[in-house]
Amino acid sequence: MISLRLIFAMVMTLVLGDDLAAKNQVLSYPPSARGAEGDTLHGVFVPDPYRWLEQADSPATREWITAQNALTNQFLGGLRERETIARRLRELWNFERYSLPTQEGGIYFYTRNDGLQNQNVLYTTGDPSSAGTVLLDPNTLSKDGTVSLVGYVPSPDGRYLAYGLASGGSDWTEWRVRELASGKDLPEVLRWIKFAAPSWARDSSGFYYGRYAEPAPGQALAAANYFQRLYFHQLATAQDRDSLIYERPDQKEWGFAPRVTEDGDYLVIQVWQGTSRKNRVFLKSLRAPTRPVRELLPNADALYVFVANQGERFWFRTDRDAPRGKLIAIDLAKPAPEQWRTLVPETAETLESVEAVGGRFLLRYLRDAYSVVFVHSLDGTRQSELALPGLGSAGGFRGRLADQETYYSYTSFARPATIYRLDPRSGRSTIWRAPKLAFDPAEYLTRQVFVESRDGTRVPMFISHRKGLAIDGKRPTFLYGYGGFNISLTPWFSVSQLAWMERGGVLAVPNLRGGGEYGRQWHEAGSKLKKQNTFDDAVAAAEWLIREGYTQPAHLGIGGGSNGGLLVGAVVNQRPELFAAALPQVGVMDMLRFHRYTIGWAWTSDYGSPDNADEFRVLLTYSPLHNLRHNRAYPATLISTGDHDDRVVPAHSFKYAASLQAAQAGPAPALIRIETRAGHGAGKPTELLIKEAADRLSFMDHVLSGGATR
Repeated sequence: MISLRLIFAMVMTLVLGDDLAAKNQVLSYPPSARGAEGDTLHGVFVPDPYRWLEQADSPATREWITAQNALTNQFLGGLRERETIARRLRELWNFERYSLPTQEGGIYFYTRNDGLQNQNVLYTTGDPSSAGTVLLDPNTLSKDGTVSLVGYVPSPDGRYLAYGLASGGSDWTEWRVRELASGKDLPEVLRWIKFAAPSWARDSSGFYYGRYAEPAPGQALAAANYFQRLYFHQLATAQDRDSLIYERPDQKEWGFAPRVTEDGDYLVIQVWQGTSRKNRVFLKSLRAPTRPVRELLPNADALYVFVANQGERFWFRTDRDAPRGKLIAIDLAKPAPEQWRTLVPETAETLESVEAVGGRFLLRYLRDAYSVVFVHSLDGTRQSELALPGLGSAGGFRGRLADQETYYSYTSFARPATIYRLDPRSGRSTIWRAPKLAFDPAEYLTRQVFVESRDGTRVPMFISHRKGLAIDGKRPTFLYGYGGFNISLTPWFSVSQLAWMERGGVLAVPNLRGGGEYGRQWHEAGSKLKKQNTFDDAVAAAEWLIREGYTQPAHLGIGGGSNGGLLVGAVVNQRPELFAAALPQVGVMDMLRFHRYTIGWAWTSDYGSPDNADEFRVLLTYSPLHNLRHNRAYPATLISTGDHDDRVVPAHSFKYAASLQAAQAGPAPALIRIETRAGHGAGKPTELLIKEAADRLSFMDHVLSGGATR
C-alpha cells in the first residue's frame, strides 16, 4: 500500500521541468509490487507480475493511481509552456460546431456547441435556414460535464425522440424517450445497451433495439459482453415488458443491428460477430410478424451493408468477390448469389459508403485515403462527381429515397467541418453552416507522399504543417498512426493537431496496413499473423521523415489511441532509438489477456486469439507489455487512460506503465496520466479535452524541442 506521506516525499524529491532534463536526473516512481502470477500458455510460462492492477477499484490500485497521478501532475506542472499552450488551445477550441441535421416528420434535429460548452446541445427546427430551439442540453445533467448525449433517433412522425446518455465515458448507454410537444420524457428508461442504436417502427409506436443481460454486481465495467438479444420496445411501457424479437443462445458472440425499411415492411437485422468485417443479414417480415426470421445472407462470407429497398428488391454494399467494394441488388424472390445483379462494380478506389437519397445513389470512395463522391442513377449509371475542396474527408449523405435534399460535412487537417446541403437531382451544394475561426486555414498545407515499407509495399502518408516552414532536419514532428480494424485514417481536423502545427511542428499521418484505405486486402495484410506489417509500415514512415530531412530521432514523437496505442507500444519496443517521445492513449497493451474483458473477445478477428497456438506465438512477439527489456533506454513516454474505460480496460495501461517504469534506463520519464470519470474517449467534456491536449502538447514540446520558442 502507498501512503500519502510517501506520495508527498516522492513528489518533493522530484526535480521539475527543464531542470530535470538538464541535470539528467531519474524520476523516483511510485512502488509497484511485483507478484508471482502468470499463465502457462501452449507450454510457455508468461509472468504477469502486476496482475493485481487489473482490480481497478481495489484499495491498492486506487492508491497506486493516486500516486502515479501525483507524480505526473507534478512533472507536467513544471513545464514552462503548459499554461501558454492551454490558453491557446482554449482560444482555438472556441468556435461554433454543428452536427449534420436529420429530418423526420418535417422536423430537423441537430447538435450545436457554442465553442466551449462541455457537451453538444440538441436543437430542433422546422426550417433549417433559421435558428433552432433547444430540445436537450446534456450540460444540465451533471456538474462535471461527464454525462453525454451519445445518440438520438427521432420517430418517423416527428413526435418523439429516442436518445441515449452515457456517464463517465462508459460504453453503457441508457436510452430514454422525449415527447417534442411537451419537452418531457416518457417514464421508461432502457438500460444495459451498448454498441446499438434503435430503429423505429414506421407507425412510431416503438422501436427495435439490442441489449445485454444485466451484469453481476460490480462487474459492469469489466465483465465480458455476450449474448446480445433483439427486442421491441412499446412506448410508455416498462423495459421488462419489451418483446423479444430474436436471440441466438447457441451463438454468444452474435450481435444484432436492426433497421426498419422505409416502407415499413421489413426489419433488416445485420448480424455482427466481434469486429469481423464479415457479417450475416436476416429479415423479419413486419407485414406477417408471426413468420420466422429469414436468414437472407447466412454465411458471413463477406461484408454486407443494407442500403435501401424498393419492394422485394434490396440493395447492398458488399466486398464479396470485390475486395474494394461494389453495389449489388438482390431480389427476395431469387436470393441465390448467382441471381444477384451488380449495379456498380469494383473500381480502383475503395467504396466506403452508399446512400440512397432523392432517387439516386451517393457513393463515397477513398482514393489514396481521401474522399471522392459520385452520384449514380438507380440502375447504377454514374451521373456526376461531387466537387470537393481538396485532400479531405466527406461524410454524411443520409436520407430516404424520396428526399430532395441531404447534408454532408467536409473537413481536412487544417479546416474544421463545414456542413453542406446537397440537392441530389442537380448536384448543387450550398453551405449550411461554416465555422468562424481564430486562425486562417490557408496558412497550412497538406501533401501526400508514399513510403516504401520493409517488404516493398507502397504506404501513403499525409504531411501537414505551416506554409513556409523551414524543413531543416530539426522540426519537432508528431507521427500519428492506427492501422487496424479496417478503419481508415482520412484527413480530419483536431484543435490539438492545429496547435501543434501553429507552434512549428510537423504532423505526419501514415495509412498503415490493417486499416481500410485500400479495402479488404489492405486490412488483412495488417491483421492476425501479419500484424507485424503494421509496425513495419510505421517504422518506414519514421525513417522516411528522417531521411527526407524533416526531423531527427531527437525531435520525433509517435502517438496513437486504442489500437493506435498498441502500435506505439510495439513500435517503441522494437525501435526505441527512432523516437524521443511516445504517447500511447487507452492502448491495447496486454495481447495475452485482452480477450478476457468487456468486448475484448471481439478483437480476435483482427489480432487472433491467445488461445490459438500459432496466433499466440505471434502475439507474444509484439505484445507491448511482454516485450519491454529491463535496463533499456526508452523514449520519454506519457501513457494516458481513463479509470472508467470499459472498452480497453485501464489495466492494459496500468500494467504497461508499471513494467515500463521498472525497465526504463536513463533519464527519460515514463509517466501515466489516469483520468477519473472518463472512459475510452467518447463523450469527454470540452474542458477535459483541453486539459488533456495541453498536457500532451506541453510534454511533446518539452521533449522534442526543449520548450524553445520557434
